[in-house]
Amino acid sequence: MAVNLVNVEAVSKVYGTRALLDGVSLGVSEGDRIGVVGRNGDGKTTLIRMLAKLEDPDTGRVTQNSGLHLGVLTQHDSLDPEATVRHEVIGDLADHEWAGNAKIRDVLTGLFGGLDLPGFPQGLDTVIAPLSGGERRRIALAKLLIADQDLIVLDEPTNHLDVEGIAWLADHLRSRRSALVCVTHDRWFLDQVCTRMWDVQRGSVYEYEGGYSDYVFARAERERIAATEEAKRQNLMRKELAWLRRGAPARTSKPRYRIEAANELIADVPPPRDTSELMKFANARLGKTVFDAEDVTVQAGPKVLLKHLTWQLGPGDRIGLVGVNGAGKTSLLRALAEAARSGGEIQPAAGRIVVGKTVRLAYLSQDVTELPGSLRVLEAVQQIRDRVDLGKGREMTAGQLCEQFGFGKEKQWTPLSDLSGGERRRLQILRLLMDEPNVLFLDEPTNDLDIETLTQLEDLLDGWPGSMVVISHDRFFIERTTDRTFALLGDSTLRMLPRGIDEYLERRRAMIESAAPAPARPAEPTGATKTKSAGESRAAQKELSRIERQLDKISAKETGLHDRIAENATDFAKVAKLDAELRGLITEREELEMRWLELAEDS
Repeated sequence: MAVNLVNVEAVSKVYGTRALLDGVSLGVSEGDRIGVVGRNGDGKTTLIRMLAKLEDPDTGRVTQNSGLHLGVLTQHDSLDPEATVRHEVIGDLADHEWAGNAKIRDVLTGLFGGLDLPGFPQGLDTVIAPLSGGERRRIALAKLLIADQDLIVLDEPTNHLDVEGIAWLADHLRSRRSALVCVTHDRWFLDQVCTRMWDVQRGSVYEYEGGYSDYVFARAERERIAATEEAKRQNLMRKELAWLRRGAPARTSKPRYRIEAANELIADVPPPRDTSELMKFANARLGKTVFDAEDVTVQAGPKVLLKHLTWQLGPGDRIGLVGVNGAGKTSLLRALAEAARSGGEIQPAAGRIVVGKTVRLAYLSQDVTELPGSLRVLEAVQQIRDRVDLGKGREMTAGQLCEQFGFGKEKQWTPLSDLSGGERRRLQILRLLMDEPNVLFLDEPTNDLDIETLTQLEDLLDGWPGSMVVISHDRFFIERTTDRTFALLGDSTLRMLPRGIDEYLERRRAMIESAAPAPARPAEPTGATKTKSAGESRAAQKELSRIERQLDKISAKETGLHDRIAENATDFAKVAKLDAELRGLITEREELEMRWLELAEDS
C-alpha cells in the first residue's frame, strides 16, 4: 500500500475579502504525479506553498510524513548571487565524482545542452549574479533534480525552457520514483507526466484521475451533470473537448468516465476550424501577397542567424515557428515587421522582403506594453476602438471581448496598476485584436496565461481569418492554432517539418548525436590509410551533379506552383491541391539537400 506523504485537512486561506481556499482536504501519496490547474489568482500557488509548509493556512492543518525529503521549485529562487553554478548545483563533489554520476550528467545535458554548460560565459564556474531570470531558474531546477527526494513540488517548471528542454523534463520526471505535485499551464506536459489532476476553482479543489485529456473529459461530464441552464452547457470546455476527441484521441490514456456522455456534449459542435472558409476570407482581405522573403540574411549584431532565406507567408497561412534558443525566431519576425512598418524601406542585411499592400500587421512581442496605471481595463481597450469585426459576420463590442478574455464587468473597471502579469498579457493581446489586423505575429503568447485563458484565446484564433505566425514553446498551443510547422535548427536555415514538433525533436537529437565526439579508433597500420578510389570519387561527383540538376528543376517547379497558387487564390479546392504538391516538392528538396551535403563532406 502506498505511503501517505502529505495530508491537507480542512484548510482555508483568505486574502483581503477573498477566500482562495475554503475547507480543502487533499492527500499526496508515494508514486502520485499530480498536475494543478486553474485560473490565475484562484490559489494554485498558495495551495502548493502550504503543501510544502512555506505558507501557513488560516484554518485547518497540513501534516507531512516523518523524515520526508521534500524538494520545492518556487517562482523566485533562493540562489546565492555571489556563488558559482558549480557551487549551487554540484556542491563540493570533485570532477571525477560528479562526471561519473549518470543522473548529474543527464540533468546538466538535458537542461543546459552539455556538461560544459554552453551559453554560460565560464561554464560551471560562471557567477550567478549577472545571469538572467531564465538562466537562474534552470540552475535552481538542476539543483533540485540532482538531489534525491520523496516528493517534488514544482511551480511553473517549464517557464524559460524550450521545446527540447520541456520534452527532456517530461521524460526525466516520468522516470523518477519521487512523487510530484506540479503547477503548469503547459497542457502537453501535463498529459505526458501527470496521473492525477487538481482543479482549483473558486475556493474548492476538484480531483480527477488521469492527465490533462482525461481531466477535460471528466470535467465536461461533471459540468454536463451539474448544468441547470443552456448557457452553462455552452461553455468553452465543449470546444476543447472537441479538439481532443477529433484531433488526437491517443492523448488520453484510457476512458475512465462515460465517453458516450462526453460525445453528446460535442455532437453539435462544428469542425474546430473551417479552413476553406477562412482561406477564402483571408484572400479577400489580403490579396495575393503577404510576405515574400527573397534570399534574405538576418543578423543580430555581427552574428548571422539566417542566410539565403527564400520563404513566403501567404494569405490564410497559419505557421508555427520553433527552434533552439538564439537561432533567430524573434529576429526573423522583427525583420518582417520592420519591413511592414516602414513600407518596405527598412530591409535586412542582405536580400529583400516584399510586403503586400493590404497587410495590417499586429505584432505581440515578449515585452508587455506599459500603459498609464490609472487607466481602466475597458478604457485601455476602447482606446483602440469600441467594436471589432471578427469576420464571417461576427462582431463584438470592447466589453464583450473583455469578458471573453476573462475581464468580467467588475474587472473591466480595475486600474491597470492593479493587474497581475498574466492579466497585463491578456490585455496586450486584446488590444492587438481590437485593431482588426489581418496578419498576426505572436511571440510567446502563452507566457503568464492560465489554461482557461489559453483555451479562450485558441477559440478566438480558430475563427480568425488572416495570416499568422506563432513562436511558442507550448506544443499544445502550436498544434491547436497552426496548420504548418517550420523550424530554425541553429544551422542558419529555415525548414518545413511535415510531421511537426515530433520531427523537430528527432532532427535535433540526430544533430546532437552527430556533433558528439566519436569514440577513439585504433590507429591504422602504416600504409593502410583509407582513401577513396578514383572510381568512387567519380561516382560521387556524378551524383552531386545529378542532385544539383534535380534541385534546379525542383526550384523552377516551386516558383511555378507559387505563381499558380496566386492565380487561383479564390479557388480553395485548387489552392489546397497545389499546396499539397508544393509541400511534397519542399520535402523532396530537403532530402536532396541533405544527401548533397553528405556527398560534399565525403568528397
